[in-house]
Amino acid sequence: MPNTAFRLVALATLAATTCALADDTLHNRLTETEERSGWALLFNGHDLGGWTGYHPDKPPKDWTVEDGTLHFPGEGGNGSGQDIITDRAYTNYELSLDWKVAEGGNSGIFYLVTPGHDAIYWGAPEMQVLDDANHRDGGDPLTSAGSAYALYPAPRGVAKPAGEWNNARIRIDDGQVTQWLNGEKIVEYQLGSDEWQAAVDDSKFADWEHYGKADSGHIGLQDHGDPVWFRNIKIREFE
Repeated sequence: MPNTAFRLVALATLAATTCALADDTLHNRLTETEERSGWALLFNGHDLGGWTGYHPDKPPKDWTVEDGTLHFPGEGGNGSGQDIITDRAYTNYELSLDWKVAEGGNSGIFYLVTPGHDAIYWGAPEMQVLDDANHRDGGDPLTSAGSAYALYPAPRGVAKPAGEWNNARIRIDDGQVTQWLNGEKIVEYQLGSDEWQAAVDDSKFADWEHYGKADSGHIGLQDHGDPVWFRNIKIREFE
């Protein structure tokens, strides 16, 4: 290879490596402002410390750390129950994280998770994670990306396509739940209100007596059988 061509290839490789390293330094870290404001990391970008399986007898063996992301590789089905939850439970807080899914992918972010049920969703509300364009649930605002799954709809056109990162925020303040997607407030409701109860009664959750009743709980990420990635998982607790 001529020297000039060799130098160009070397420079291109160095530039790509430098960009990748620089990009990695931007993720799974707190800024000085976030630290002063009381934010804490729930995922360090290196291992699954702080996370455990929802079912103690079904350890989440397929969840891995891949290029600084918390990744479930998928198995092309409806999930095998390998949902994961934080070691700790939380009451009033703001949660922020980035997610992306593969084409046709489905997952979810659960909050106020109470262990002990047959399935995580028997008790915990869920913010939907979905490829709206290529999954059947994307056709219904009640089950599309960003919705409070099956209860409160998400507006159209807010979620980014499969393979692109979305930012989700969830705030819980004495049962007042607010959800943002990509900087836009999309869902707001009060747990236990008449409106909430009417929505539950009109859903598949109607017969599950513990659904949405917890005042505090863990945060959970769903194995729905499809590839999904999470990063920058941060929480700020308040009174």
